[in-house]
Amino acid sequence: MGVLAPAASARGGLAELQADFSRQLALAGPADGAYVYDLTAKQALFSERATALRPPASVEKLYTATSALEQLGASTRMATTVLGLGHLAPGGVWEGSLYLRGGGDPTFGSTSFIHGHYGGEGASVSALVSQLVRDDGIHRITGSIEGDESYFDSLRGEPSSNYEQDPFLEGTLSGLAFNRGEVGSQTGAHAPAAYAARELWRGLKADGVSTFGSSGAASTPAGAIQLAQVQSPTIAQLLGLMLPASDNFFAETLVKDLGARFGGAGTTAAGAAVVAKTISALLGIHPRVVDGSGLSPADRTSPYQVADLLVELAPTPIGAVLREHLAVAGRTGTLALRMRHTRAAGRCQGKTGTLTGVSNLVGYCQSANGHLLAFAIFTDSISTEAAHAFQDHMAVTLAGSSPGAG
Repeated sequence: MGVLAPAASARGGLAELQADFSRQLALAGPADGAYVYDLTAKQALFSERATALRPPASVEKLYTATSALEQLGASTRMATTVLGLGHLAPGGVWEGSLYLRGGGDPTFGSTSFIHGHYGGEGASVSALVSQLVRDDGIHRITGSIEGDESYFDSLRGEPSSNYEQDPFLEGTLSGLAFNRGEVGSQTGAHAPAAYAARELWRGLKADGVSTFGSSGAASTPAGAIQLAQVQSPTIAQLLGLMLPASDNFFAETLVKDLGARFGGAGTTAAGAAVVAKTISALLGIHPRVVDGSGLSPADRTSPYQVADLLVELAPTPIGAVLREHLAVAGRTGTLALRMRHTRAAGRCQGKTGTLTGVSNLVGYCQSANGHLLAFAIFTDSISTEAAHAFQDHMAVTLAGSSPGAG
């Protein structure tokens, strides 16, 4: 952005904005900070404790999303593939085994689950069944059906849970997660993959395929050939599902995708390193990144760093995707019930971030005189309810302001 200090002149609407922000931060306490930048006038409007590094909470997802767009591309999809080791004999008999290999798609699952959770955007096991039966002509399988989750490691959580199951993740991490990593009655180190294979087995049986082998989990052997494949929604569409609702499972899956593609391993640590490197190269800022979702209090960033991302990316294709998928005040996502019937409703878009003792709001507001303002407000060490009240008040102030007027 080129400048950290706010604009020297403070007249009219700008003076009122600055005074109101200072007053709200003083009331909120010392563990807070804020930064506001006017993209229309190309000047900073407010900066107070803006460089202090604090936990971003779910604001971290902006770094994950930016890295996914930069490294993978908005139109990229993740594949879930059925491969076969064997051959198709007369009568539609597959003599051999099938391997369901995951590719890090967070939406893979049943048709009903995809419709209920993602509005129909996702890759279904029924589409794989249809390809195997109607395209490949398979009507009988002599071998087993195995789930292959080797694209990722087998750690089911993220750093804040010491990589164990975490209820805040709202899913179980796996390179082959079916319905967000359901395991049903499956047990063992690769239960999510075994469950996914079992669901493919059930789908085939329901479609009239005779299956004589068992189902379980195993890596796909060399020499297996592709028989069927389904693709995830695009990265841009996945962010449309992730950002407004602040979906932790999607974010942690995407960070492992980044690790698998660009970091040498499908692990959280590898993916977080890719994110940190990408953000540094793209924006010249250096947040501390340990996960994809912000669930870890060990993540660190500042209001200035987040505002820098919002400002620098605003005129770019990446920025257009991010802004399209931010929650809208009083309308959508995590802001649907906040700032309703205020000047900010429909005029401010943002990403929320909440942990115990941490509450942040960052995004864009259209001011009363048509300027586009980027803002980042961090309010820590107070109750979430109080933090929201301060943040909402400040966003309403931005939407009603007229910076540069007078």
